[in-house]
Amino acid sequence: MANLVAIVGRPNVGKSTLFNRLTNSRQAIVSEEAGTTRDRQYGKCEWNGREFSVVDTGGWVVNSDDVFEEEIRKQVLVATEEADLVLFLVDIKNGLTDWDEDVAAILRRSKLPVVLVANKADDGKNLYDQYEFYSLGLGDPFCISASTGSGTGDLLDFVVSKLKTDEADDTYEGIPRFAVVGRPNAGKSSLINAFIGEDRNIVTEIAGTTRDSIYTRYDKFGFDFYLVDTAGIRRKNKVTEDLEFYSVMRSIRAIENSDVCILMIDATRGIEAQDMNIFQLIQKNNKSLVVVVNKWDLVEDKSQEVIKTFEAAIRNRMAPFVDFPIIFASALTKQRIFKVLETAKQVYLNRKAKIGTSKLNEVMLPIIEMTPPPSVKGKYIKIKYVSQVPDTQIPTFIFYANLPQYIKEPYKRFLENKLRENWTLTGTPINVFVRQK
Repeated sequence: MANLVAIVGRPNVGKSTLFNRLTNSRQAIVSEEAGTTRDRQYGKCEWNGREFSVVDTGGWVVNSDDVFEEEIRKQVLVATEEADLVLFLVDIKNGLTDWDEDVAAILRRSKLPVVLVANKADDGKNLYDQYEFYSLGLGDPFCISASTGSGTGDLLDFVVSKLKTDEADDTYEGIPRFAVVGRPNAGKSSLINAFIGEDRNIVTEIAGTTRDSIYTRYDKFGFDFYLVDTAGIRRKNKVTEDLEFYSVMRSIRAIENSDVCILMIDATRGIEAQDMNIFQLIQKNNKSLVVVVNKWDLVEDKSQEVIKTFEAAIRNRMAPFVDFPIIFASALTKQRIFKVLETAKQVYLNRKAKIGTSKLNEVMLPIIEMTPPPSVKGKYIKIKYVSQVPDTQIPTFIFYANLPQYIKEPYKRFLENKLRENWTLTGTPINVFVRQK
């Protein structure tokens, strides 16, 4: 199970700067204005050979004065429920605030490991100001500067020592794992109940009644796999929490622990921003994909034209990755749910596809000869040989060329498309690398 670390704190303490530093990215928009973070912040951090996921909770705050503080409180509550460890960021320059004390009170009640991080200790002059944060009752603060990176190494050493070790889960070895994901009320639990034939998951009309990830072994009708479901019961006092943030936090776990993701889209609402957030999580984690348009029984016009328009709209939003199956189904009436399983199984087999080297070269080299990479600065680029790398998580192909540095992204996409045209790789991402021959 991958570990999940959440960064919490009031606005403008540097959560996004720290997130960018930990994930080696520039994903989060950083500005002086409080509450800038809007995009969904999720990334991976690797330190001393350990990898864990990082979530920047700032991305889910609705910036209006009356609900602002309440929203932050909700994020912290959800983060403490879902994460394995919390980084609580405070601002050493501005000192202790009432908000910090509010957040600390929530964190003390949780049974989670909490690391207190005093940010903006840029020049060492304000290091003595850290002592007022001891009153929060969360132990020694780590003084860092997220913008310069000072102190972040010690912080990461400590974080890694506190995280649970990844125990290799032999129980699931070799058996495909399918995760049913989607935004609240898209019909995830109904689909799983339809597969299993029992109402193990409580299904209600309230969006987001689902809680813990549960593995269910499905071993009938010639299938054998685990369903990774974000299932269970939402506690009543949590129904008001920020559902969008909540469902993304939930999906991270299910997606990371699966091979194939079954993404549920509500036919009555079409593809929405939150569906795209979950799709991006699937892509970032290199998982295979089956899209299920659920509640198809509620759509009046089921003509081929409507189906084609719907499919085109989905592929359009998810481009450039468009090679995945789309199934129109209804979990309620059980229409086409067997096809969902068959397709997920096929996509899993595509993910494990092995293509012989001789066959690869026989098919791909003539295609490359017909459409070679464009020449750069009068130099001709020749691709001589191609092979598939064995034992990788997703199909990975290496093309050997004389000048690999001149082969750009569009040509790699062309190679990927030709691989997809000639072999069945539907639903699964693939890697294309160009190396020196």
